[in-house]
Amino acid sequence: MSGARCLDLFAGSGALGLEALSRGAAEVTFVERDSSAASELASRLTEWGASGARVERCDALQFLRGRAPVQPFDIVFLDPPFAEGLLQSTAELLESRRWVAPAAHIYVECAARDGLPRLPAPWTLLRGKQAGEVGYHLLARSEPELSRGTVHT
Repeated sequence: MSGARCLDLFAGSGALGLEALSRGAAEVTFVERDSSAASELASRLTEWGASGARVERCDALQFLRGRAPVQPFDIVFLDPPFAEGLLQSTAELLESRRWVAPAAHIYVECAARDGLPRLPAPWTLLRGKQAGEVGYHLLARSEPELSRGTVHT
């Protein structure tokens, strides 16, 4: 976590991103569409004197369709509202618009009964568990290995 660039989409209270900051993340971008939640989070960051943290008050999909970062994120926290079915489309935008670093880790929460949807090919499940109605999963992004001059016939 030390020195990592983190993206907390659908931040809500910001618990995941705040934990990352407390563990040494260099930067956390919180994205939250609810104005009161975003304001509360911004106030908490001010109280903490959290440098390297910023709150974007907007819809997560709209945010991801905007200007992609110059430097992609090392860690992404992805916890969309379960009933809205946003997990797959959000994951596709993160991947296609190059928001995630080549060796990024992605933490996903979803309804346990639904399981994970089809996720981008470079994302590999490292582990997953369930707590009540919530499934939580840790994934890693890895670039496919390129063949080194080997020709397959």
